[in-house]
Amino acid sequence: MEKINITLPDKSIRSFEAGTTPQQVADSIGSGLARAVVVAKIDGNLKDLNHPIEHDIDLELLTGDSPEGHDTLLHSTAHLMAQAVKELFPNAKITIGPTIENGFYYDFDVETSFSDEVLSEIESKMKELARSGQDIIRQEVSVQDAIKIFNGLDESYKVEIVEQINPDEKISMYKQSEFTDLCRGPHVSNTSKIKYFKLLSTSGAYWRGNENNKMLQRIYGTVFSSKDALKKHLHNLEEAKKRDHRKLGKELKLFTFDDEVGPGLPLWLPNGAVMVEELEKLAKESEQRGGYDVVRTPHLTKGTLYEKSGHLEHYKESMYPAMDVDGVDYYVKPMNCPHHHKIYSSSPRSYRELPVRLAEYGTCYRYEKSGQLFGLMRVRSLQMNDAHIYCTKEQFKEEFLAVCNMYLEYFDIFGIERYTMRLSLHSKEDLGKKYVNEPDLWLETEQWVREALVEGKLDFEEVPGEAAFYGPKIDVQVWSAIGKEFTLATNQVDFAIPSKFGLTYVDESGNEKTPLCIHRAPLGTHERFIGFLIEHFGGNFPLWLAPIQAVVLPLSDKFSDYANKVVKVLKDEGIRVKLNDRADKIGSKIRQAELDKINFMLIVGQKESDEETVSVRKRFEGDVGAMPLIVFKDKIVEEIKNRRLTHR
Repeated sequence: MEKINITLPDKSIRSFEAGTTPQQVADSIGSGLARAVVVAKIDGNLKDLNHPIEHDIDLELLTGDSPEGHDTLLHSTAHLMAQAVKELFPNAKITIGPTIENGFYYDFDVETSFSDEVLSEIESKMKELARSGQDIIRQEVSVQDAIKIFNGLDESYKVEIVEQINPDEKISMYKQSEFTDLCRGPHVSNTSKIKYFKLLSTSGAYWRGNENNKMLQRIYGTVFSSKDALKKHLHNLEEAKKRDHRKLGKELKLFTFDDEVGPGLPLWLPNGAVMVEELEKLAKESEQRGGYDVVRTPHLTKGTLYEKSGHLEHYKESMYPAMDVDGVDYYVKPMNCPHHHKIYSSSPRSYRELPVRLAEYGTCYRYEKSGQLFGLMRVRSLQMNDAHIYCTKEQFKEEFLAVCNMYLEYFDIFGIERYTMRLSLHSKEDLGKKYVNEPDLWLETEQWVREALVEGKLDFEEVPGEAAFYGPKIDVQVWSAIGKEFTLATNQVDFAIPSKFGLTYVDESGNEKTPLCIHRAPLGTHERFIGFLIEHFGGNFPLWLAPIQAVVLPLSDKFSDYANKVVKVLKDEGIRVKLNDRADKIGSKIRQAELDKINFMLIVGQKESDEETVSVRKRFEGDVGAMPLIVFKDKIVEEIKNRRLTHR
């Protein structure tokens, strides 16, 4: 038998017979790895564990706690669930079952309603099938054969999918026992490798997302490589429900939506407006230190401006329709950049003035499809601390890194410990369509961004095909305190639009040159960022950001005068304080303050009135003790001034 050499990640080389599978390699290394491995990477490509190896290769054996391994488990468990549904409901028709972040779903055409009881039944059947240890076999067939197979199984949705595939292509299918499904793979080699899973919820879903098609039944689920990992994830899901910004936003009276105003158009209530103001205050302080000038631009603009910028060509589907004003098309602005370009060009510029940094605090409007609207995370009116930096090529790296470092400062303030910078690049095939057709400039600018990130020692990953139409960008991904991922902010490079607007500066030699433009919004939109902060803190905001920072609780009406004096002293220092002088017992007042997530409760009675003190109760700490009013005032002012992150 022919021998082959397999090189492992530690560079060790092992000799095996040709036709050996990755699972057999794992078996030879150790029983622990043999049980844990779920997928193989052969010469950098993911393969099933039962894939025969016929020549010398580099081999990596991946367990379920690796990103690729976890995704393989998710795919495989989705198929296991579909198999269980088919065994319990033979007349059900299967459709699609993709993976999503830390989970999967599968849509079924079935007459039965997937109640909690049915979900439990399906999950039990899945456990039974997993324990049975069924081999999962990959098959490659022609389009014609696939159509025959799925017609024979009476799986009309699968037939519809296959009929749209190029007839010259080969199709991969996976079979476990009598169940067959269409999938690229890879999958685990045996159902026994699927152990720690949970079905989470059900919903309705139209076939192919089209409301004109039949409503299907969707089941969501998840799977992990260990019991502890599954337990942690389920805990985080429960915590996420409690922290849902839509739920807490209503409870804390931060924002609301109204049908007569329109979907995706949030109304900021007084408490929420406070948070917006505090974010803008923070941004203005940072930007003043960073050398930014504040500008303001109108909400309405002629369409010719967006023709020049390229937004009508590349971005029109995300803009509101034009309105006719005196026979001219006007649009509500989806972003500020064209207006800032006009401000830059309003006077001649010298290299001595650059960089020019223009910041604006205003509202833009973007059309999001109604099905995509989601609380504050996807809205149609957007407030942001937007800014554009016009600089020379020589200044670019320093300016770009200054923006990235501003992100890091904000992350420290808000206790964001986990983040990554995603470098979004162009794709060659979309030049002239999705992206401006400047291939050399794309490559050059992308390399500048790479070098800046490396020099700044910033972790980043590259994502092709996600750039802005005018240049590469950094999308900042952050994770909340409970591990939920958000796309927070962006830092974009524009090498194309300045020339379209004729933006220039005079260099040292008296020659006109075109500046680069950096588009940045470190806090993203205030809507999305506040939505993130609500869930990150669970509504327990740090003192400086909290809509109400303290509440004064008199023990009875007798102490109303002193309570009002305490309120006035604190308000005079700019502290957001309210008085609860209702006739409730003090215990009830404290409970209400806890529900309102107020940081400080100041209890005042006879002793406090006589001695001009306050009895302080702090959220999460309980009774702190009595202290002179003036001491408390100075203490809270200092904590607010320094934007301390005292708890989460």
